[in-house]
Amino acid sequence: MRYDMRVLTFLAALSFSATSALAADEPSGCDKFKWPIERERAALVAPDRARLASGSEQATLPSTAITLGLVAPGDAKLPTPPERAPKDGTFAGFTSIKAPKAGLYTISLSSGAWIDVVQDGHVLKPAAFSGATDCDGIRKTVKYQLSAQPFVLQVSGARENSLSIAILPAE
Repeated sequence: MRYDMRVLTFLAALSFSATSALAADEPSGCDKFKWPIERERAALVAPDRARLASGSEQATLPSTAITLGLVAPGDAKLPTPPERAPKDGTFAGFTSIKAPKAGLYTISLSSGAWIDVVQDGHVLKPAAFSGATDCDGIRKTVKYQLSAQPFVLQVSGARENSLSIAILPAE
């Protein structure tokens, strides 16, 4: 019995150190983003965010951040399968946006979720990504090069049934 207790203690210590190492890999705090996020963070917490249902279409790029309602992944009817399969118990949704001006844009989320941007039938690859935990109002920001054509913004893997999204020209 004493041998079993030492093995269990060793395994518990090993598990704790592995968990601590994983958590240490994730940056924590607003100052840990790779670029300034003040403008995006302010947009995400502003009280004038438009509330949109999943599947909504916007005639222009929103001038403020939006709060997108999300549903179970099976009910979301995402136009394109997400690049990362959503886990059970998470939420998903999308919005279509008519042609913006071509350029580099940041898409920022208030909480953790997977982003897919689909334009001209192709899932766009991000130009850059930054994220950090423990920063009130913003969890991640991703830069995409958009052309002057409509695009679909898909969100999946969210833990809550809504989240705030800011789509802003990159500075």
